Amino acid sequence: MTLPSVPLTDLNDESFTLSSLIQKNKLNLILFYNTNCLGCTGRAIPLAYKLHQKHSNIALTVIHSNFMKKPFTKDEILSVFTDQKSPIPIYSELNHELYDFFECEGTPHWILMNDQQEILYSFFGSQDGAQIKLQYAIEEYASQLS
Repeated sequence: MTLPSVPLTDLNDESFTLSSLIQKNKLNLILFYNTNCLGCTGRAIPLAYKLHQKHSNIALTVIHSNFMKKPFTKDEILSVFTDQKSPIPIYSELNHELYDFFECEGTPHWILMNDQQEILYSFFGSQDGAQIKLQYAIEEYASQLS
């Protein structure tokens, strides 16, 4: 799969593309979220952080998708963290182009890819059932890395 060259900006205003963030010999977990989504900020981001800490074979990319005409500021994105700092890198896309490319169903939306940029798993949600599905998918595909 060829990923589009949509510009992503980190919280330090550095530019990236998703292709440049895909890591070799790892499962690449991409989380699309929005700051206004309580399921994203209350469940999905903490879960992403926990999975990233637990599994050394996961490369985590968290993308804030903007659905408003005016983009979110760095302070607005960081406002959901108690100390106003993110423990994980967060990238922003201006016009939800990657979100649309992956046919996301809402936020949070998870994409699990291999290092060849092939989608292994794609689903929406952060409730308990979604969390369990994600953990099973990671365990299933992690065994293919070894």
